[in-house]
Amino acid sequence: MGFIYTLRVLIKSILVLILWSKCEGRESEFNYVTCGSLVKLLNTRHNVRLHSHDVKYGSGSGQQSVTGVESADDANSYWRIRGKPDGTCQRGVPIRCGQAVRITHMTTGRNLHTHHFSSPLSNNQEVSAFGENGEGDDLDVWRVQCDGSIWERDEAVRFKHVGTDAFLSVTGEQYGNPIQGQREVHGMSTANQNNYWKAMEGVFILPSQEPLRHHHEEL
Repeated sequence: MGFIYTLRVLIKSILVLILWSKCEGRESEFNYVTCGSLVKLLNTRHNVRLHSHDVKYGSGSGQQSVTGVESADDANSYWRIRGKPDGTCQRGVPIRCGQAVRITHMTTGRNLHTHHFSSPLSNNQEVSAFGENGEGDDLDVWRVQCDGSIWERDEAVRFKHVGTDAFLSVTGEQYGNPIQGQREVHGMSTANQNNYWKAMEGVFILPSQEPLRHHHEEL
């Protein structure tokens, strides 16, 4: 089932990329992050992208690890922005500041997650990827904190965990083998420069009222 889910997500993403490539010259339509967007998230303080892979933590929860990587080209750094389990998040609708979302790893189908385990390097709060085929539990929900009314693509935002009030953060600690050089990602209780993230590379879904909406609905 995991392979089928990953294959389906990849096919959808490729189709959206093809449609997006036909929209050159319409950059103004993509100046915000929308529900369903597939993005890489850059920690602006440490210049690493949020990343995951099928490597489990050797301590703590033993769940799939989440790290930060310097490479801009790694496919394991794509995450899909989705609604919370009991909420609505219509494809192409801009994400509001203060909105609760799930952030789902494209390759493995697991959700960005945190809980009261200690992180392995800094002893902050462990951040993992959890669930199967995009479904986990209520600890997969994060609130987008930004300055205006919607999440602008060029804006640095924070992600505050709904269940524990921790901020998604990087403070620079580096792992050894088997993920040599990757940075620890963890939750912190305080808002500071280590928990700002910016949407970088990705596929930004058009709003539903745009002419391409019927193509997206078919994906």
